[in-house]
Amino acid sequence: MPMTVIVSSNVRPRFTGFLGSVMVEVAPSVYLAAAMNTGVRERVWETLSDWHAAEPQGSIVLIWGASASQTGIKVAYLGLPRRDLIELDGLLIVRRIFDSA
Repeated sequence: MPMTVIVSSNVRPRFTGFLGSVMVEVAPSVYLAAAMNTGVRERVWETLSDWHAAEPQGSIVLIWGASASQTGIKVAYLGLPRRDLIELDGLLIVRRIFDSA
């Protein structure tokens, strides 16, 4: 069970209240779970995604360890701008993704 981190920004109090009930708030708007299993992580993210779709304000970033990925971590986003982690010449870099709307 990998460590899971969620960072929120400018979200409604229901988000922070929910996150505080399932994870430890280690800094303002930074939530940590040392050993969250995949099923719990997916249910937490599904809840946050549903709420964000209904009230699209602020942003939320989910980070967790994933040995199968090239970088060893996975990232999911709600809100903009989205980013993608990629490896370039042995360095881990962040690429911003802009939706063409």
